[in-house]
Order: sequence, then C-alpha cells, then structure tokens
Amino acid sequence: MLQYNFVGRLLGPRGNSLKRVEANTECRVLIRGRGSIKDPTREEMMRGKPGYEHLNEPLHILVEAELPVEIVDARLMQAREILEDLLKPVDESQDFYKKQQLRELAMLNGTLREEGSPMSGSVSPFQNNSLGMKRAKTRG
Repeated sequence: MLQYNFVGRLLGPRGNSLKRVEANTECRVLIRGRGSIKDPTREEMMRGKPGYEHLNEPLHILVEAELPVEIVDARLMQAREILEDLLKPVDESQDFYKKQQLRELAMLNGTLREEGSPMSGSVSPFQNNSLGMKRAKTRG
C-alpha cells in the first residue's frame, strides 16, 4: 500500500494549512488517534492517560464548532468538504496542494528560489534600494 502522510498534509508548514481551514470555517479541527502525535515514544507514554483515550483509536479527525445554531451545520459541512478534498490521495506529479505547501515552507525557512528569478530566493531588506546600498550579486 502507498504510504501517504495524511497528518503532514493536513497540518502543512508549521500547522498553517490546518489553521487556515479553522479560520475559514470557524471550526476547530483536531487530529486524533494512533499516529496523531509526531513522536511515537511520546505517543506511547501518553496512551491510557486521561484526555488521551483517543490514542487507542484509528487515526481520525474531530471537527468541533461553537457557533450560532443557524450556521453551525453549514460551517461543519464546509470544514468536512475541505478536509475530505485534502485527504484524497493525489499522484505526486499532480499534487499542486503539496507543491504549494512546500513553497510556503521554503518561504518560511527563507530558502525559496523562484524559477527564472535573478534574485534566486534572496531578498534584499531594502526593497527599492532607497538607501543607496548595493546588493551583492548571487548565482542561482
């Protein structure tokens, strides 16, 4: 069976992908069950402790919302649709979402290299060079 990192795909760089789903839907999304804690040793330590009963269950997502009754069902359904779409395994060559996540991670780490860009991922703090400073040339 093909290994697929569902947790990493849901979380995205620094948890930002999941935070965006939560912000857009006003729902809380929790990754639960076996494999929901990154460190297997820590997961084993937590198993059986109060609040960690879910670690005995298969990996799953819990979506919660405390919203007015008129909109809560629609928001939960919106979150479900987004999450189901994200969790569909996609051939790596067609996985634009993963490419976007990797690009975001590179931006966060300061290692983004734009294809065809003369600056090759290094950005000058002096956007319009108004201080008369020169930027060293780099090779991409």
